[in-house]
Amino acid sequence: MDWTIFHWLDRLLQGHDLIGDEVADFSSLSPLLVAIAVGGLWLASRPGGEGRGKLACASALLSAAVALLANQAISSLWARARPTDAHPGEAVLHFVSPSADPSFPSDHAAAAFAIAFAVLFVSRRAGVWFLAAAAAVGISRILVGLHYPGDVAAGAVVGLLAAWVVQRVAGRPLMAIVGQVSRLTDPLVRPLWRAASARRPLLRD
Repeated sequence: MDWTIFHWLDRLLQGHDLIGDEVADFSSLSPLLVAIAVGGLWLASRPGGEGRGKLACASALLSAAVALLANQAISSLWARARPTDAHPGEAVLHFVSPSADPSFPSDHAAAAFAIAFAVLFVSRRAGVWFLAAAAAVGISRILVGLHYPGDVAAGAVVGLLAAWVVQRVAGRPLMAIVGQVSRLTDPLVRPLWRAASARRPLLRD
């Protein structure tokens, strides 16, 4: 079933080089884009406020780290070959460089979903957007030929479990850390907030 679904998706980009380039670019840039979005959560939190965005940011980063460590442990037990290695001549690598890392679970999916669920546990509104982005990351890894659907699904499960563990085990310590770091960053962020507040009346006119 895993190969059947992959094989069907693998053929979608054949003959569509322009779309394939866009998907490949997104797949390659997705870690940076997600990292920027996570950092934005911290910057979007009002200095001196309740800091929900800051907590979401810290939880997301820690959850991603836990998910990637878990992936390393899992892949050491089962080093599943990439689709293009397991099915030479049948699976096509679309517009990306090959990878020598094990296919299962997907690191990109695990980190993206760990971040998404960590944000969701703090803010449902923001979490929904991050979940949509994580799904897009996972699908793009299949479309370019680097992962089976099962690799991405497993990565999503690892990400969910990592975010849940971080929430349950490190929730309070993270709040304390966020408070300490906020004392350093708030003086730097406050001028940006003042500048943004000053521009709002102009933008409304």
